[in-house]
Amino acid sequence: MSDADAGALLALAVEAARAAGALLVDRVRQGDEREVLAKSTPTDLVSEADIAAQRTIRELLRKRRPQDGFLGEEGTGEEGGSSGLTWVVDPLDGTVNFLFGIPQWCVSVAVRDEQRTIAGAVYDPNRDELFTATIDGRATLLGPAGEVDLTGPPQRRGGNGPSATAGSADERLATAMVATGLAYDADVRAAQAKVLARLVPRVRDIRRFGSAALDLTWTAAGRYDAYFERSVKAWDIAAGALICERAGLRLLELPVHEDLPWGILVAPPELAERLLELVGGP
Repeated sequence: MSDADAGALLALAVEAARAAGALLVDRVRQGDEREVLAKSTPTDLVSEADIAAQRTIRELLRKRRPQDGFLGEEGTGEEGGSSGLTWVVDPLDGTVNFLFGIPQWCVSVAVRDEQRTIAGAVYDPNRDELFTATIDGRATLLGPAGEVDLTGPPQRRGGNGPSATAGSADERLATAMVATGLAYDADVRAAQAKVLARLVPRVRDIRRFGSAALDLTWTAAGRYDAYFERSVKAWDIAAGALICERAGLRLLELPVHEDLPWGILVAPPELAERLLELVGGP
């Protein structure tokens, strides 16, 4: 696929993400979220806002590229297409935050072929920040201050060493700010708590804000030093993972264990393997 083709797909992903973001902001202002349902567990919530945002994205994509497939969080499965491309969409990543009035949610739109993600956009309407990447292009952040390239976590001073990139992997890890997420299932959360208990003494601190797409893009932007999470779905990570890869970060899989589903880990190359040793098992 040419750069021009990938750029055109990215432009459409951005348009779709911004359209859904505008709808969601309008619903917040009007206080429209009166209908809330549970999905897999009582803590796994979906609102009319999720459904309306996905409908907005789906209608735009169907109009512009009717031959493409579609996979969205608020659906019953993947819709096939004839083009070889599929759009992977989380219309509201961070639904619980949205419903509780916590401004930590976003819209994630990506497009992939049979092997890889080609383009992705994550839009945070609360901060007017747009994170984007294409398979062979830059990872960027466009915000109120302008556009910047994303290159992952910077050197950080702190702890007992001169910076997060000096010394051994354990010394670098000791100054790392690590983001994570928790599953909806209580048994999985209990297993994750044991992993966190092992990790907490080894890092600077932990953050758990509730939006996988933003956790990924904030790691690409250097706001976190690393991120890991289990129970993530394709729509949670498709755009954000591409953005992290194009920012120079390493993506590793978290293997399945009893009460610990599959997951991902994103970190600078010098931290990734050591962090995987700490969080990859029960």
